[in-house]
Formats: sequence, structure tokens, C-alpha cells
Amino acid sequence: MAKKKYYVVWSGRKTGIFNTWAECEAQVKGFQGARFKSFESKADAEAALSSGKVQAKKTSSASKKPAAKGKEEAVGDVVWDSVSVDVGCRGNPGIVEYKGVNTKTGEILFSHPEIHIGTNNMGEFLAIVHGLAWLKQQGKDTTPIYSDSKTAMKWVRDKKVNSSLKRDKDTEYIWSLVERAEKWLKTNTYKNPILKWHTELWGEIKADYGRK
Repeated sequence: MAKKKYYVVWSGRKTGIFNTWAECEAQVKGFQGARFKSFESKADAEAALSSGKVQAKKTSSASKKPAAKGKEEAVGDVVWDSVSVDVGCRGNPGIVEYKGVNTKTGEILFSHPEIHIGTNNMGEFLAIVHGLAWLKQQGKDTTPIYSDSKTAMKWVRDKKVNSSLKRDKDTEYIWSLVERAEKWLKTNTYKNPILKWHTELWGEIKADYGRK
């Protein structure tokens, strides 16, 4: 069962503490300059609201400097004109499925049905590459893709999956999909930014399956 979360909205249509992501989303979705974050206890949420501390940072034109190697850039607002991907797992390794959605509307743009055995990161990797291929077909070469898996994002950059999942008759299918995705990365180019979704600031990614 997913842990109960409390959502603080510092800047939105309404501000305060909300008990569900749906209530929070209604206040921040499409709201320019929205600021919000999830907390695991009501006490922490109340303290954060009263302090007025907003951990998301805007990047001004004067402060847009390249991030040092190995460090993330300052976190700005969500780019709503984007694609968000996520994986649904039953066990890890276990049954894996993934989908990509319109970050602003939640509309499902593409998906893959359940794969018998795989890992969360392998599914995330496949979802990102599927998203890149889908955007290329749509002629949207600047639309960002959000993922909440740093590991999968690194694998995409490396064009190579580094998973410890043993390859056998049960895992052959997902490994065949991975090989195809790796080949796509090595034979295609793309400009689409692949961005980290900051769950601690923005709540669950819009493609989330709600199984946490």
C-alpha cells in the first residue's frame, strides 16, 4: 500500500496543505510559477507551510551557468509541454509495463503491455527510448522527456544498459527489447532534452501507476 502523503502548495490557485495528489494537482497544473512539495507526515507539511520555505529554485538569465560535472543544475519549473514516462512493476525483478503521457494533460501517448520478467530501470530505459522514437516520428525534436530514474537516464546517455538481470528464457524478451532500443540510440540522433522529474518537489510523475 502506498504511503500517505501530504502536499504543500506555496504558490498555486489555492495554497495550503492537500491530502491527495489530485487535490494538489488541481491547484498547480498549468499555473505559472507553481511551487509545491510532498511530505510523508502532516507535521512536516505544516512546518514547511508555516516557514514558507520553497525548495524549488528558479534560474535567472544571470545565473544560468553550466553545472559542474557530476552535479545537477538548479531546479526550475516543470516544463508542461513535455512527455513523462514511468514504469509499473510487480516485484523487482518482476512483471514490468510502461507508458508515456502528456505531462500537462495526462493523456497516454504510448505504452507497452506487461512484460513477464524485467526490472524497473530496464523498463524506464525502454520507456525513454520509446519516447524519443515517438517524438521523432511526430517531428517534435525539442520536446523534453521526464523520467524519475537517474539510472535509466545514464543508460540512455551511454547507449548501453548495465543491468545485473540474468539473461535466460524468462528474461529473453525484455533483453531483446533492450537490444533493439540500444541499436536505435546508436543509429539515430535526437535533440530532445531528457530531464529528471523531481518527485520531492513536484509530487509523483504524471505517468505514475500508483503502485508505490
